[in-house]
Amino acid sequence: MGTAIFLIVLLVVVVGGGIYFAKSQAAAKKRQLDDAKADARRLVERLGGQVMNLTGTDTASQQAMADASERFTAAGSQMEQAQTVEQARLVRETAIEGLYYVRAARLAMGMDPGPELPGSEERDRAGKVTEYRSVDVEGEHYEASPDPSQRTPHYYPGGRVAGRPVPQGWYSEPWWKPALVAGAWGLGSMLLFSAMFSGMAGIASASAWESGYDAGQEDAGAADAGGDAGGDMGGDAGGFDGGGFDGGGFDGGGFDF
Repeated sequence: MGTAIFLIVLLVVVVGGGIYFAKSQAAAKKRQLDDAKADARRLVERLGGQVMNLTGTDTASQQAMADASERFTAAGSQMEQAQTVEQARLVRETAIEGLYYVRAARLAMGMDPGPELPGSEERDRAGKVTEYRSVDVEGEHYEASPDPSQRTPHYYPGGRVAGRPVPQGWYSEPWWKPALVAGAWGLGSMLLFSAMFSGMAGIASASAWESGYDAGQEDAGAADAGGDAGGDMGGDAGGFDGGGFDGGGFDGGGFDF
């Protein structure tokens, strides 16, 4: 009888503990989601305020504000559908990207760019345009510049598009947009990237870019290859150092007449 009562009590405790744990986990997840959505909503509202109140005064700033407006619309749509922390974080990233466009527009108009924006490792590692380039690829003309102008009115804040890094800078054409829409790069993209960025500091080579590597990953890969080669050569030298062929077995000791 006592054993039966003990087992019943134990079962109640286990079941009750399980229910309490499940409720605690659900409450914690809800708090995390609420916090993530609140953070994203704050940035979306900040972006919306800029989009509503700031008007571009030249081609570059007008284009940047148009891109900011597009990101605001996208972030609003994403916010309505966000049901997980990851989805809320995606809203946040979309809003931040829009704020980078606003910042670019303000700089193009000679205004104070405002407070610093949250950084992104992918954005930083994608590199940035550091010098003016003008190239012709497959019958099309492209220009890239670190600064806005009538010739380079299209801004990109830097980051990855369809798995490949796109450097931050101002361009004559939004050459990354077809990949952004399609989710994949076209056949001539490597040739364009090579022509536009070859030799530019902080930007991956065309072959590394085609494989989805940024400059930092390319440098790390080269360092690893150098280390492997050094180790292999050292090992080979050690195997042929004369230890087995130094005359110890052929020193005339057996042929000394």
